[in-house]
Amino acid sequence: MANKKLNSMRVLEQHNVPYDPIEFDNTIHDAELLAQAVGVAPHIVFKTLVVDTGDKKPLLALVPANLHLNLKALAKVAGYKKLHMAKHADAEKWTGLQTGGISPLMLIQKQWPVFLDDSAKELPHMLLSAGQRGLNLKVVPADLIGILNPTLAAIADR
Repeated sequence: MANKKLNSMRVLEQHNVPYDPIEFDNTIHDAELLAQAVGVAPHIVFKTLVVDTGDKKPLLALVPANLHLNLKALAKVAGYKKLHMAKHADAEKWTGLQTGGISPLMLIQKQWPVFLDDSAKELPHMLLSAGQRGLNLKVVPADLIGILNPTLAAIADR
């Protein structure tokens, strides 16, 4: 896997953003277990969640592994009355990626709204999916923010 270059890596390279690939057992689909497996604190690993808006275009929400997405807070920030978590099958169909390997960097061309829990801006680095199970990317949050232009908000239950 180390020799395989994913589009997420190409996006970072196009923006001159340094990153470190972090490999782990691809049977791990839980962000907290991933954190444990690679020896980092769970608040550094961000999971990408696909949220069903009821419209044609879903949202992407990035929250720390040890926290849960607050759908009410996200709905308020995003301007919706109510949001729902996408079913795994829908998330995979819409993104073309497997759950446990969904990355906003692989979905830039879709121009879906991206929301990032504001705890990320306090971190020296964070991990997020590279776009396939078994591979995350370690990046500086400010660099990721510069590429994704997400809405930063308190969208995770603390």
